[in-house]
Amino acid sequence: MVPITASYAYQIPSGDMDMRFGPNSNIGLEAYLKTKRNFFIGAQGGFIFGNNVEEYGLLRNVLNSEGFVLDADGQASTILIYERGYHVSGILGKIIPVVGPNPNSGIIVKLGVGYLRHKIRIETQNNVVPQLEGDYLEGYDRLSAGPSISLAAGYQHIGNRRLINFQITFESMLAFAKPLRAFNFDTGYADTTTRFDMLNGIRLGWTLPIFKRMADDFYIY
Repeated sequence: MVPITASYAYQIPSGDMDMRFGPNSNIGLEAYLKTKRNFFIGAQGGFIFGNNVEEYGLLRNVLNSEGFVLDADGQASTILIYERGYHVSGILGKIIPVVGPNPNSGIIVKLGVGYLRHKIRIETQNNVVPQLEGDYLEGYDRLSAGPSISLAAGYQHIGNRRLINFQITFESMLAFAKPLRAFNFDTGYADTTTRFDMLNGIRLGWTLPIFKRMADDFYIY
């Protein structure tokens, strides 16, 4: 069986990530090949997004005395700040069929090794703000990336009629991310410290199982 699962997770950051971002959403896609003994190997990935950014003083250098960011026409501009990122990993795991209608259902445990990347996205909407356009954004976006390891455990249900198929898991991801920008404009120095980033959350997924099917007819020549 090859289950393909589309999922959504609500995640809470911890470690160094908690000092930069608040809770975020994660839309993921996963596929793996399951053996007859209920072990599996596969891959997963996810897009991270949110609007809870807590980086203190990020735009201090572009604010005027009244606390506004002025555009090219000298007008106060609207600045939107978001969290953006993604992760990809290979996974190994096992399904333990202690509950559920068939051996494809039960407790599911997954171990993943991969790559996490995240940054702060700054949008100026309809305003042209020279100090926050093009390459200048790289001085504020805090782009960071590095290797990650994840662990997930929960329940997988594959219905006997293949109509009701879902996963619900608790997952935790740890990444050793390094800042990828040479210089931060707001602080005036480069950040070279390895980050200890963690994401913990609940993931809900809908699964499309693809079964290997034996031929119905046999031909003799």
